[in-house]
Amino acid sequence: MIESLVSQRIATKDAIQILLNAAFSSGKSFALWRKPKSKVLELVLDSEEVTRKVGMGIEELPAGFIVHPFEDQENKQAFFIKACSYFSLNLNQEVQEIDFPEWVKVNPDPNPKISDFFNRKNIHSFSNKEKQNLGESKSHFIELVEKSIQSIKAGYLEKVVPARTKTITISENFDLVQSIWELLFSYPNSFVNFFHIPEIGTWLGASPEILIETKGDEFYTMSLAGTQKAQGDNPLKSAAWTQKEIEEQALVSRYIVDCFKKIRLREYEEHGPKTVMAGDLLHLRSDFRVNMKETNFPQLGSVMLDLLHPTSAVCGMPRKEAHDFLKDHEDFDRSFFAGFLGPVNVQGSTSIYVNLRTASFGENEITLYAGAGVTEDSDPEKEWEETELKCRIIGKFFQPQLS
Repeated sequence: MIESLVSQRIATKDAIQILLNAAFSSGKSFALWRKPKSKVLELVLDSEEVTRKVGMGIEELPAGFIVHPFEDQENKQAFFIKACSYFSLNLNQEVQEIDFPEWVKVNPDPNPKISDFFNRKNIHSFSNKEKQNLGESKSHFIELVEKSIQSIKAGYLEKVVPARTKTITISENFDLVQSIWELLFSYPNSFVNFFHIPEIGTWLGASPEILIETKGDEFYTMSLAGTQKAQGDNPLKSAAWTQKEIEEQALVSRYIVDCFKKIRLREYEEHGPKTVMAGDLLHLRSDFRVNMKETNFPQLGSVMLDLLHPTSAVCGMPRKEAHDFLKDHEDFDRSFFAGFLGPVNVQGSTSIYVNLRTASFGENEITLYAGAGVTEDSDPEKEWEETELKCRIIGKFFQPQLS
């Protein structure tokens, strides 16, 4: 019986299996995550089966987990998993004494097959098979990059970030808990996350990019752009960046500064750019910090969330023109890819991430998503190769041959 597990010493990995079994069996929305450089795995479970929608005023929200697609929904609303139950596990301990919450104890089916609960109806499900195929097509992506370069040379855009998909079959012996476990320890500097909203979507990811973060009086955001494969014994020191990559990252930083100027915020700290590692890839990153108390801006998190999404790192510059270009030419639904997600007002902080290095579950398959920053100096074939590298970050945990 599941009750016998309460207050019992148990392997941490087995505890994750028990929690996921119970969460899926509840029929409710839930989210599981671990923040970068943290050793705490956190989980929230909603108590109602209704799909919740909320606005962008995050300071007024109850504790929970927010999920917003790339495209704005009606009235800029996001999906929300209210933290009716919160639970955390210490990943530093292989075996620990665990008091499971009540919703685990009353779980009617302690050993379901997790794959039985993956959504058959996902928000990204394509009604138009031809458009789904366009997301997968290399020739379509190459053509899209070429059109992007032409628009940049014509002076219409400075940068644009086309995306693509890659669908792989889930093997019969796929182990969700093992995949999450490996992600947690393979990518310590990423936001590892898994969420399930019945009839909406089931997603797994490891994002390297914070969109906004607030804790106490401090606000934080970052500009992350430029990509290369980590190589050698000390990849951070041996990295060499091209002018194209440096300019690409500078555009993202400039957009953040422009947002600060738009709201007349002048007191901020900027540090970087510096080379950082995310999984098997290297990026350029600059950090921005603001003291919300000193600047008398307690709602800076909500204001910047509205201004920053979608960021130039996932859309392009100028943002509106780049967004319109993608809407006209990309020809597939990004769904939650390049949207944002993360815990809101949980344990005294809000940490919202751009939904990158992510995958959505469908019936017997998983769809990987990746984009590439295109500038005037881009090479279409190299941009395709960059998306292949990004797909492997998550894809290799489903199909080892993608490593």
